[in-house]
Amino acid sequence: MTALLEIDRLSKSFGTLPVLKDVSLNVAAGEVVTVCGASGSGKSTLLRCINGLEPIDGGSIRFNGTEVPRSRSGLRELRRHVGMVFQSFNLFPHLTALQNISLGPRKILGRSTAEARDTALRLLERVGLADKADAFPDFLSGGQQQRVAIARALAMQPSLMLFDEPTSALDPEMVAEVLDVMRGLADQGMTMVVVSHEMNFAREVADRVAFMHAGAIVEAAAPGDFFRAPQSEEARRFVRTVLGQRMSIEGGVG
Repeated sequence: MTALLEIDRLSKSFGTLPVLKDVSLNVAAGEVVTVCGASGSGKSTLLRCINGLEPIDGGSIRFNGTEVPRSRSGLRELRRHVGMVFQSFNLFPHLTALQNISLGPRKILGRSTAEARDTALRLLERVGLADKADAFPDFLSGGQQQRVAIARALAMQPSLMLFDEPTSALDPEMVAEVLDVMRGLADQGMTMVVVSHEMNFAREVADRVAFMHAGAIVEAAAPGDFFRAPQSEEARRFVRTVLGQRMSIEGGVG
């Protein structure tokens, strides 16, 4: 498969602190890659570098065959094709769900008001919120706000979607509704890089799991292989911890 995203020996530091160390990863068109690892391993920084929100110190990132630009105009063009959903929903509080979604197509893609509205309504239906078009963010649950944020990113018709811990700010009962939307995107062939601690999602939806430790991708494998027989001691420790937590939650107390 042709790589839509090519990351080669990427490095990034904050001051004297190295955060990414020679990170290499290719993502094919239509592929879903879940990036996992302990907090502080560099996962979110990797996504921010892909989308040009953080400048890189070394290595290269190529999207659709072209190196990610450094100029402001180049980054604006890149973000027309690379959508990103953050931990926090970042919706405009004074705009309705429909207005939040239609703003980008009107202002950046030059769509007419009617066309942008039609797109927003279609996307609200796609994420299960057709009845919330006129609702302001403060009147939506966390899960609903995150689904609006996903619809807003999709309104730009991206080729690649980046998800940075999209369920971490949600109450447990709201997590499933967001993951269901993401499963639907994967089923429809959207290329996705997902930073998440939702290992069930990684097992069921991802084509590959990339495990990060101390700023490096230690290993990347199909979910079945990664969870059954991780190759590094760091990954084995991570999997034991994750599976132990899951068993504790499922087993309950009693």
